Amino acid sequence: RPAPAYVLGIDLGTTSVKAALLAGAERGPVVAESCSRETQAHTSSLEAGPQGMEQNVQRIVRALNECLAALPQEQLQRVSHIGISGQMHGIVFWKKNKGCKWTECGTGPTFEPEEVSHLITWQDGRCSPTFLSSLPLPQSHISLATGFGCATAYWYLKKSPDFLKSYDAAGTIHDYVVAMLCDLKKPLMSIQNAASWGYFNSRNKSWNTDILKKSGFPVHLLPEVGEPGSIAGRTISAWHGIPKGAKVGIALGDFQCSVYSCLTERTDAVLNISTSAQLTISMPSGFQPPETPDPSSAVTYFPYFNGDYLAVAASLNGGNVLATFVEMVARWTEELGLQVQEPAIYTKIITAALAQNDIKLSVHPTIFGERHVPEQLASVTNIAVSDLSLGHVTRALCRGIVENLRSMLPVQRLMETGVRRILGSGSALARNEVLRQEVERIFPFPVVYGKDVDAAVGAAMVM
Repeated sequence: RPAPAYVLGIDLGTTSVKAALLAGAERGPVVAESCSRETQAHTSSLEAGPQGMEQNVQRIVRALNECLAALPQEQLQRVSHIGISGQMHGIVFWKKNKGCKWTECGTGPTFEPEEVSHLITWQDGRCSPTFLSSLPLPQSHISLATGFGCATAYWYLKKSPDFLKSYDAAGTIHDYVVAMLCDLKKPLMSIQNAASWGYFNSRNKSWNTDILKKSGFPVHLLPEVGEPGSIAGRTISAWHGIPKGAKVGIALGDFQCSVYSCLTERTDAVLNISTSAQLTISMPSGFQPPETPDPSSAVTYFPYFNGDYLAVAASLNGGNVLATFVEMVARWTEELGLQVQEPAIYTKIITAALAQNDIKLSVHPTIFGERHVPEQLASVTNIAVSDLSLGHVTRALCRGIVENLRSMLPVQRLMETGVRRILGSGSALARNEVLRQEVERIFPFPVVYGKDVDAAVGAAMVM
């Protein structure tokens, strides 16, 4: 019998890169191997100052290379298809034909970024509400927000126009990787990623080029757009032992892929908590979002697959809130002359929180604001002397993250749409038992949990 072929799924997340090898089986695809590496790619932005949120592309690609080098060579040599997902909304600029150079490493040829900007991520806050209100109104069902690719490009156009002259291509970080693997002359972007940039009409599947051109926007930087699930090209070289000519799918949204990896019934809701957090339900077949968005609505409609849409409460506050809390505790202990590593703090606060169930303390954890209410930040109420331990505060914080999602997409609406169970996914949920307990306490549905590599698995399954 011929050796089985594998599909490689890759997810370029906000804090880590994940890879999963899927093999076909009678009952559907099975994860044969998986790997995860922290990117540690955050870097400061001199131009945008403290509001900027940028990542070093070289470090992201290094983490990707480390991930692939850790997978078994004999299985990589039998990869026929590659599916890639990643963090939406963000933008990276590069120079065509000079975006990377191919080199040899221990596990075969690989590429290294060359004339590439930093990745300006979805968490970027340089576009203030005042700046956004000065931009032309998009023809889109999604409200424009800071961190969206087109808003960031406008910021450079108005604040630092010389920056844009250095580049002639742009995409999300996962669009960049696909373009390098396939040597695409013009970047190709899925409808999912295009919608996440703003100024994209999901109904006619095209950029708002007329609106953009009138205001001098660099429309030559916009990628071509294709259907999610289509093939973008083939690998131009062997890559970590993966054969030259392997088919590479158009890059997909990480959230859509997380949902795809677990959603089987329209009566399922998916709750994903990674760096950010989302609660979603699938809309009926044939649903079309309203032509203009309601800026005050907490629910957005994300393009999914085969023309379908997801109704999503997309919160900017998820695992990043806990990470900020851990960072704060680490900084306080350091100021007191003590040294405790952040991973040790995380383990201890979760253990402490597991011992505290009955709490009155209430944390509204929106330290990063929300797109529909950017000015509303975090608050703590019901502070009693009895609820001041690390365990109490951590429990209240985890409860607040889940309650915030519930407030954005209420239980009543879930019931009205026929939801019967919740599928939990994402790295923060996979690693944090307190969060899982709070999900089960707050939602009156059975909960089934996925794995840490859901988006990478989903990207492979689409192929």
